[in-house]
Amino acid sequence: MTEYRNFVGGQFLDGASLFDDINPVDGTLVARVHEADESVVDRAVRAARKALGGPWGRMTVADRCRLMRAVADEIDRRADDLLAAEVADTGKPEAGARALDIARAAANFRSFADVVAAEGVESFLLEYGEGRQALNYAVRKPLGVVAAIAPWNLPLLLLTWKLAPALATGNTVVVKPSEETPGSATLLAEIMAAAGVPDGVFNLVHGFGAGSAGELLTAHPGIDGVTFTGSSATGAGIMKAVAPRVRPVSFELGGKNAALVFADADLDATVEGLTRSVFANTGQVCLCTERVYIERSVFDEVGERLAERARSLRLGRPSDPATTTGPVISAEHQRKVLGYFDLAERAGATVLTGGGTAKVDSDLAGGFWVEPTLWTGLTNSDRVVREEIFGPAAALIPFDTEEEAVWLANDTDYGLAASVWTTDLSRGHRVAQRMDVGIAWVNTWFLRELRSPFGGRGLSGIGREGGRHSLDFYTEPTNVCVAI
Repeated sequence: MTEYRNFVGGQFLDGASLFDDINPVDGTLVARVHEADESVVDRAVRAARKALGGPWGRMTVADRCRLMRAVADEIDRRADDLLAAEVADTGKPEAGARALDIARAAANFRSFADVVAAEGVESFLLEYGEGRQALNYAVRKPLGVVAAIAPWNLPLLLLTWKLAPALATGNTVVVKPSEETPGSATLLAEIMAAAGVPDGVFNLVHGFGAGSAGELLTAHPGIDGVTFTGSSATGAGIMKAVAPRVRPVSFELGGKNAALVFADADLDATVEGLTRSVFANTGQVCLCTERVYIERSVFDEVGERLAERARSLRLGRPSDPATTTGPVISAEHQRKVLGYFDLAERAGATVLTGGGTAKVDSDLAGGFWVEPTLWTGLTNSDRVVREEIFGPAAALIPFDTEEEAVWLANDTDYGLAASVWTTDLSRGHRVAQRMDVGIAWVNTWFLRELRSPFGGRGLSGIGREGGRHSLDFYTEPTNVCVAI
């Protein structure tokens, strides 16, 4: 049986106990995972602190960026191994995981190597009387030891989105992947070592959140900052943990994202886009659409066409090229999603399609399958429309005017993403700019420019990352003032 161990100071370490890594496709055991106790977490933080004062801390920017590109090359070389680990943990179709998750992991390291290599220093020339001058310039220094806590929905992609800028700017890291998806992070430890990353720069601890490695890590006095992607509730808990030490945080949290469909939209392209934005990765993407507001004159047509596309999705094994949709991540999450299905029924929703546990082949019966689901008959006051489901489901709600559509979309405690579907270019710009979100798409979805700012507001997070925006979190500027 495969075992996933902690990685500290360049060595793999056993944990105090073991827990199971389960394949969500059929419920089989993937691996046994070593849970880090307080001593392992402490060793990891101390190893990271020691590495800051070693060769890593003296490495030039050019040399660090070359090392980041070497990591990307090693990811490419180990792509098949990473794919196997990612698919075993998440159950997502292989074709999509290879094209997105694995490819983006390598791209993240190359992109941030380019950003950091090109970054200059900010400077000002101050004139302060009688012809005297002072030169002020800002030097960016690493934040220090960064705790990077990654989610289970896009484990490798989102972990490398944190690691690449953190390492490229000279920090050291202690990583905690989700207990649901420990595989690719463990392989990444091997990749870091093979690429020549010095011991202690990358450390990995496995475990759970409260009362386990996650809580131990975020509460450790040796941590200088925390970057976290996950639920809003967990983000709030991390803020409490770091508050006594006033440590900075970067959070990308939940979403209850809206799509606005206007009657003049290209409906073929819109239905295609909504199929992706509602059901991609079985709805388990923070950017997925869970609220679809449709202009009343095309409401029935869009609903019927989207329901038809939902019914055409193929649930099955990741290795089957015909598979479009995998399971949800766990039995616990399946219960949560199905619980919202029950809430929708009690609220009087009309089910256009889905609404329950998906029927799959008998060899997959042990997996965690949910039907792609669409509802009508709900309003913004219903819990199903206000709370994040994080599954393959969305509520379709009609609107009559642009003002109403904007109000409905912004009537939420979340603020991560939105999409606007219209052939009116002026309306597209106008409405997108009025969305209270971190990113608003017009006639597309999930199209990302890695140098642009990314993040959320409200319950969807704190801070922005991407390109040079990441530098504002992962570095601390020191202003140097020289009288000349």
